[in-house]
Amino acid sequence: MHKKLKIMGLAVVLVGGVLIYATPYIKMEFAGSATYTEQNAREYLFYTPEILKKMPRISGRYEFDFANITGPAKHVHAVKFYGTSDVSKIDSYLESIGYKKQKECDIDASCWRGSDPQETVYVGMLNGEKMVLVQVVTDFSKN
Repeated sequence: MHKKLKIMGLAVVLVGGVLIYATPYIKMEFAGSATYTEQNAREYLFYTPEILKKMPRISGRYEFDFANITGPAKHVHAVKFYGTSDVSKIDSYLESIGYKKQKECDIDASCWRGSDPQETVYVGMLNGEKMVLVQVVTDFSKN
């Protein structure tokens, strides 16, 4: 009887530890949006696609965003660079990894496409602010 209680207690502690460890990841998996920096390591590693992790840092002040739009059909990952309007390093980076600038874009920004038909990269500036916004939009409804 005493041995069973020890085993049961150990099992409860282990399950509790796993739940405590997994809870932030479960919350992130079902989050509708998030704003974070590289210093928020868990969020940075979970949300940020490789293309944004390797994106040239064109400003010393920047932050990342994630949004789940229209349910699970579209994910938008973004990085905002404050205090700059020069996108030349970003354009060079995108070209170097095989993205092609599109002639037409559905928003007021530069549109880039790579080999993934579901993914579009938008590079633009917000009017009235000195800020560059880079968005990686994954549209899961496209094949």
